[in-house]
Amino acid sequence: MVPRVGTSGRRCDGRPAGATMDHMTESLSAEHYTATLIDHFEHPRNAGAMAGADAEAFVTNPVCGDSLRLFLRFDGERIAAASFLSSGCPAAIATSSVATELVLGRTADEAGALTRDDFAAAVGGLPKSKVHCSVLAAAAVRNAITAWRAQRGTSP
Repeated sequence: MVPRVGTSGRRCDGRPAGATMDHMTESLSAEHYTATLIDHFEHPRNAGAMAGADAEAFVTNPVCGDSLRLFLRFDGERIAAASFLSSGCPAAIATSSVATELVLGRTADEAGALTRDDFAAAVGGLPKSKVHCSVLAAAAVRNAITAWRAQRGTSP
């Protein structure tokens, strides 16, 4: 399949027309992203909406426009499945991806206790200008758990 290019000269995936994945990886490395972050950006885990989710949360950064919709499915008190829809910079997509992996198998309390530092560490660290991406992931997890508890009529 040939990527479409709009009138802006950019492909529909946001990369400049003619950009290759090797070019993108070089560019991301130049931005001081770790290999783990680049891998989660290029190959996001658990991406997509989840049918039958027990909870979901939508968070956005009003400054840069990054957004994350997180979906969770529970088995009892443990998170059995997680998925996401995200738009934004590579760090936003990577931290969204890693968030779905970090919460799996954890109880609501354990997942809710994860911090921005946990999400940042899971992608091998973030440049200071991208720490807000890990804040977005932590907020989405907490908000989804809060929504799940409200639905059940329980509190932490």
